[in-house]
Amino acid sequence: MKAILTALICLTTFLFNTGIAFGQQFPKMDVSPMDIAMARPERNSPPIARVIYSRPQAKGRKIFGELVPFDQVWRTGANEATELNIYQQLKIGNTVLEPGTYTLYTIPGKEKWTVIINSDTNVWGTVYEENDDIARITVDRKTAPAPAESLSMVFRPEPNGTTLMIGWDKTYIEIPFKTVSK
Repeated sequence: MKAILTALICLTTFLFNTGIAFGQQFPKMDVSPMDIAMARPERNSPPIARVIYSRPQAKGRKIFGELVPFDQVWRTGANEATELNIYQQLKIGNTVLEPGTYTLYTIPGKEKWTVIINSDTNVWGTVYEENDDIARITVDRKTAPAPAESLSMVFRPEPNGTTLMIGWDKTYIEIPFKTVSK
């Protein structure tokens, strides 16, 4: 009888603990994970800018001109629109951006892209209001030496600022930000 009681207690404990383990599973992971790129003039110096964006995957699809249509506003990533944080005054085109948070949109074209810095923040997808544009510049579309499976962003330090490089599939663009002299 003691052996049966011990077996029942062990079985009950096992089933109870197994149920808890299965009940604590993580929710489904995002198929376009979020990433951050930081701009620093030197390795351990304070940042001057950063972008927070989601990284969609190509998965064999034709990207520009199909998945991402030409000549339409794009959130420049997946999920939430891409967030741009500026930590010191930076100039893009003829516009000086004050420290703060902005949304970065683009309008991909076959030869040129329009880059948009917008004041509306915490936006899902392409909920875009042109009246909230702070700056617009046009940059050349370039062909990458090798295709990128995931949308990727990185800042390249420059002597007078930083350049945000955005690449996906066989395409990339460069967005120059200049430091403002005080």
